Amino acid sequence: MRTALFRSLAALLAAGGAALLPGAAVAAPTPSPGATPVTRAGTSFLTATPITAGQPVRVDASIGDHLYWSFPATAGQVHEISATVTFPKARGGASTWTVDVFDGLRRRQACTAGAQTPTVDGKASTVTLGCTLREVRPWAEPWSADPLPGTYVVRLSVTDLPEPDLGAPVDVDLLVGVLADRGTSADDGALAAPLVPNTKAGTVLNAVPTPDPEADDEGDSPADWLPDLGSRWIWTGIGGVLAAVAGVVGFALTRRPRRA
Repeated sequence: MRTALFRSLAALLAAGGAALLPGAAVAAPTPSPGATPVTRAGTSFLTATPITAGQPVRVDASIGDHLYWSFPATAGQVHEISATVTFPKARGGASTWTVDVFDGLRRRQACTAGAQTPTVDGKASTVTLGCTLREVRPWAEPWSADPLPGTYVVRLSVTDLPEPDLGAPVDVDLLVGVLADRGTSADDGALAAPLVPNTKAGTVLNAVPTPDPEADDEGDSPADWLPDLGSRWIWTGIGGVLAAVAGVVGFALTRRPRRA
């Protein structure tokens, strides 16, 4: 009797745990079949190399480089970023690596799981990094930093290492996967447009601007040689007048009267 009761209770607890922890049954992201590998990385937010979920990345880099990639995200998705840095040879000491994720407004997003900033010994051959993001919301308050649909930027870099190790070669493998895609929820709001970084903020003027001859003629008036009367000139003039008055009063008080 007790054995049957314990078995029934264990079955109920197992069923309840499976219902409360749906993420435990989700497999780790894997490369998409037939996806074209990416063999380059950007060096800043503006030059981040675009990738998609499930597209493997493998690049040759140097210790000290800041590597950037960008990927799109829609509402309801939960992304996981995994990266592996391989060291072809031993290094002089321990080093600390970090993977950071930013949204379209360059707001740093928090990681809910994964080794975001691991420290590896100088004799280790690899270091593994990971970051599981929060679910992308369809809308959020302007003051919040909740993840919103748009373009996200991944940055891989080293934050602490011995100076002699700078420039040593490394191999970087990175993969962005979608752990869950719940679609658009029933939130009473929607983002007007995805948050996409502005990579075309302006144009560079290579040619020297030609001066306007009419503007030069108008600027040769005698009034242009006079200084602008600002508060600095006004207080300077007042100070000069007060100094002159104080000098005259002081001379009158200290001079000796003439004898007849």
